[in-house]
Amino acid sequence: MENSTKEEYKIQSFDLETQKLLKTALKDPGSVDLEKVSNVIVDQSLKDQIFSREAGRICYTIIQAEAKQTNGNVFRRNLLNRLQQEFKAREETRKRSTQEWVCLVSFICNIFDYLKVNNIPMMALVHPVYDCLFRLAQSDALQNEEEVDCLVLQLHRIGDQLEKMNMQLMDELFNLLRDGFLLQEDLSSMGRLLLLEILEFRAGGWTLSETAQKYYYSEVTD
Repeated sequence: MENSTKEEYKIQSFDLETQKLLKTALKDPGSVDLEKVSNVIVDQSLKDQIFSREAGRICYTIIQAEAKQTNGNVFRRNLLNRLQQEFKAREETRKRSTQEWVCLVSFICNIFDYLKVNNIPMMALVHPVYDCLFRLAQSDALQNEEEVDCLVLQLHRIGDQLEKMNMQLMDELFNLLRDGFLLQEDLSSMGRLLLLEILEFRAGGWTLSETAQKYYYSEVTD
């Protein structure tokens, strides 16, 4: 019951017709146009940062409902096709709007977090997720607090899972972050703090000691 309340809350940001479409898709996916549903979810994710961080749960629920009802995967196929299109256009998206770009990264990472096959993340999403995170670790992105914040948030959420899928790429990503922290002079003080925290977070086995937690989060709130 608690989960369905959460879904209801997230759906409130849509107009009434779209709310009805999504509520039906969650319960009776065979009766709606699932391509339209996937496009509605992606479109909203690209403009609403809070929704982009949570949309994976809605997608997972629809995928499960469709598999149970018809043993189909129409929604998942359409969702992944649309994600692929957005991923290919990611650099144009970043140039057009930083907010849309960080929403795209949040959404792709959220889908990686929720869409599992036999409880293992989808291999097809591993490299796209890494590509997005590597882009956020480039020197021009590290100058932008919004992008650094997005990068650190994703690594908190899925870093451990992602490392298990490909440790070599995670090592390369953290080499970039370490170089950025040590060598890049144009980082903001908040950007530098966020990078230091994520370096320490991974070094501690994807967790922070209580002391470190108090230090970083008191700095952030100050």
